[in-house]
Amino acid sequence: AGPQDLECLFDVFLDVVKLSCQNETPNLIELLTEKLKYSPEKTINFSVPKKVLIIGSGGLSIGQAGEFDYSGSQAIKALQEENIQTVLINPNIATVQTSKGLADKVYFLPLYREYVEQVINAERPGGVLLTFGGQTALNCGVELQKAGVFEKFGVQVLGTPIQSIIDTEDRKVFRERIEKIGEKVAPSCAVFSVVQALEAAEKLGYPVMARAAFSLGGLGSGFADNAEELKSLATQALAHSSQLIIDKSLKGWKEVEYEVVRDAYDNCITVCNMENVDPLGIHTGESIVVAPSQTLSNKEYNMLRTTAINVIRHFGIVGECNIQYALNPESEEYYIIEVNARLSRSSALASKATGYPLAYVAAKLALNIPLPSIKNSVTGETTACFEPSLDYCVVKIPRWDLSKFSRVNTKIGSSMKSVGEVMAIGRKFEEAFQKALRMVEENVIGFDPYLKKVNDEELVQPTDKRPFVIAAALKSGYTVNRLYELTKIDCWFLQKMKNIIDFLSVLEGVDQHNLSRDILLRAKQFGFSDKQIAVAVKSTELAIRKQRIEFKILPFVKQIDTVAAEWPASTNYLYLTYNGASHDIDFNEPHIMVIGSGVYRIGSSVEFDWCAVECLRELRNLDKKTIMINYNPETVSTDYDMSDRLYFEEITFEVVMDIYNLENPVGIILS
Repeated sequence: AGPQDLECLFDVFLDVVKLSCQNETPNLIELLTEKLKYSPEKTINFSVPKKVLIIGSGGLSIGQAGEFDYSGSQAIKALQEENIQTVLINPNIATVQTSKGLADKVYFLPLYREYVEQVINAERPGGVLLTFGGQTALNCGVELQKAGVFEKFGVQVLGTPIQSIIDTEDRKVFRERIEKIGEKVAPSCAVFSVVQALEAAEKLGYPVMARAAFSLGGLGSGFADNAEELKSLATQALAHSSQLIIDKSLKGWKEVEYEVVRDAYDNCITVCNMENVDPLGIHTGESIVVAPSQTLSNKEYNMLRTTAINVIRHFGIVGECNIQYALNPESEEYYIIEVNARLSRSSALASKATGYPLAYVAAKLALNIPLPSIKNSVTGETTACFEPSLDYCVVKIPRWDLSKFSRVNTKIGSSMKSVGEVMAIGRKFEEAFQKALRMVEENVIGFDPYLKKVNDEELVQPTDKRPFVIAAALKSGYTVNRLYELTKIDCWFLQKMKNIIDFLSVLEGVDQHNLSRDILLRAKQFGFSDKQIAVAVKSTELAIRKQRIEFKILPFVKQIDTVAAEWPASTNYLYLTYNGASHDIDFNEPHIMVIGSGVYRIGSSVEFDWCAVECLRELRNLDKKTIMINYNPETVSTDYDMSDRLYFEEITFEVVMDIYNLENPVGIILS
């Protein structure tokens, strides 16, 4: 139950043994070369275009936000390193990538075929990148290809071939291609009308899931338990797309995803695997996600990893690819749900979680540069042909702003409603989970059992506040097994949540004067904030902070170094933890601290990240060293090359003061 990438070397060993037994002298180099040689189906084009057009993602929408500003910005930097002129088309003025100093030319035009064709006609680029602008850019690129625009102007589609993109987006073709390599997709039918949808559901058996092909953020998708519900769903979904997929429902299965990278020479690595805390049935953009996966066995991990590599090779994807699985919690049975042959929100999360610059590497790969020749620009030591190792736990939680709307349905499901997300890092799940809950909502103090009442219906049909319903249920005595039956969240995660509630009960049993160093340290290691501890022991945040400093309970600064300290690497990705014994960095240089804008929400979005990035750039121009504090993985301000030190941390009084006391900056910029 290990990686199968180089099993072929054992075949070479057996061949050498056989030849030696026959008194022949084997040529080991020849045998190895023959076994490892890659012969591409099509000749690799080594010519590098002098000018490249990048299609952006346009206006922000639910399901497509600032992550494409980050990926497009990285792509522009990667191309400029290769002395390629960049032309960007993106009408979104509130983005970093459209700012002066990045792309050589920017067109603020709608992302429609007619306008893009006009830009191609005027600029005559040698190549085009379609995978850095989300679903909008992909759909536009497919239209341009079908209209013969790329062929007419001699524009080469860089990276993943456009047919591979179409094959992964068209669910019927996707199913056929997957079955060719002996893999399985969930039982489904591609239909084009409401009548066909009803017939397909009868054949598959209810409940079913309906979803539109070529759509964004699960738009127009949902579950139907009967014909009446399906009729309503299908009518809505067909308004967004000509093709509708009816899937057999796999609600309750685990959802796991892998980020995979492949170059034009068939070198292939998995950068990150992530596991949804919420079971299948909730869109991955709506789910709490953990990286790396916590509940897979070694065999399951490598089985899905091998499949991911086989799939990316089969489709001929060059660059980055996201593959999502449904895994049966009772057995090793799995189905491939979908493959995204483009950068996505998951890619931004994986990149920030591992310190592997996915978008930057994908842009280099699109120019047919081999993986071993690309330096990992984050570590400066390892190459891009290196799978990151994580010695920490990352938790992503989405943010919903549903309370800002009247009469809105607060239930979450297969269609995205979240407007942003946060990423927290810790040395244990409890620590990262509590950090993330505070990042999502500044009024929340942690995994609080008093925010919501126990409600079995909300446990079965999740809402945006389900974590706090689980907290209330645990506090009121629900067992882990009973919660599993209601939520289908893996018992491992539920047990970790129970650990937090159990320790909260310990804290509530003591007052501030009897709060020992041991109890306070354990509370911090479980991710409790000073304010959270103060509420439990009936004290104040400042009193707990003072007591903590007297006990010398202070956080340690750790690096996200991509190699789990196995190899030399120096990165500026940092986080705080109480589950440590020493700092990974020294504090001997003067810096200026810049506070980021945090999670995207309605009324505060990518425009404030633009402000932070422009501030960092100007400070750099003035030869000032900078510290950025932010926890939003979708942003350019949390990119590896924007600041000298990047703290992926909460923007609260407690944490900012802890960093301030450690770094002792010469100034701090808040606005």
